[in-house]
Parts: sequence; structure tokens; C-alpha cells
Amino acid sequence: MKRTQTRKLALAGLLTAVAVVGSMFSFPVLGSKCAPIQHMVNVICAVFLGPWYGVASAFVASLLRNLLGLGSPMAFPGSMCGALLCGLMYRKLPRLLPTCMAEVFGTGILGGLAAYPVAIYIIGQDAGQVAFYAYIVPFLISTVVGSVIAGLALSALRSTGALKTLTA
Repeated sequence: MKRTQTRKLALAGLLTAVAVVGSMFSFPVLGSKCAPIQHMVNVICAVFLGPWYGVASAFVASLLRNLLGLGSPMAFPGSMCGALLCGLMYRKLPRLLPTCMAEVFGTGILGGLAAYPVAIYIIGQDAGQVAFYAYIVPFLISTVVGSVIAGLALSALRSTGALKTLTA
């Protein structure tokens, strides 16, 4: 039991580091900055660690990105909503496609909606005026790309049999 917890904690730390370092890599898509690594990490955490480690990893990654000046306060609701939803989905229905779709909905829609109050209270922006274009569209673009990357990587692991070995 203790060995399993230590292993999960170490993997969560590694994936958190990947998310923080990966936040430095982004590219423009349709006028939005696409930074898909956090979303890829959310799906991988859902499969390997479950929802609670995924949420903790997303929180720590968001906190570190903000402390290092690599992110904004909007990283918290987006990444944590996505991590929770895709982790719960994989626990309930352990299949990759619904898990990736849950990440997209959790981050893109729920995280985008949750970013409104954060924007109003922390940044001072009027979220009502910039709602759809400022949060939901960029969150959706990044999360779709990150979920596709995670889905492809995990599918490749599953086809070789490595996913079953790694999750056992």
C-alpha cells in the first residue's frame, strides 16, 4: 500500500514538472495561444493516477506556473476542472475517448466558465464583455490539442500492451 502511494506521488510530481516545463511551449492557433501540455498531463493523470492526484497535480502546476510568471490565474479553474472531470470519467468508464472528451468539456467549457469570476475578482476584467472569446475559445483550442496528443500517446501504449503493464 505504501509503495503504491509513493509510486503515485512520484509520478504525480513528474507529470507536474512536465506540465510546468511544457507551459513554456505554445503556438498560435486561430488567434489564440495554444499550450496543450497541461491538458495532455490531465488525461495521463486520469489514466495512471485517478481524479484526486490529477486535481492535485493540476493545482501544483498552476501554482508553480503563476509563481514563475509562466501562467495566469485562469490556469487554476481550467486545469483543475478538466483534471477532475476526466479523472472521474476514466474511473467510471475506463476508455480513452470519453476521458479525452471529459477533459475537453471540463477545461474548455466548465473551466472557461469558472474563469469569469477569477477574471473579475483577481484581474479586474469585466468577464461579461469578453466571455466567449477570451476564455472558452482559447481553453477549447488548447484542450482539444492536448487531449488528442494524450489520446494518441495512450493508444500507442495500449496497442503495445505497455498501458496494461504500467497501470497494473
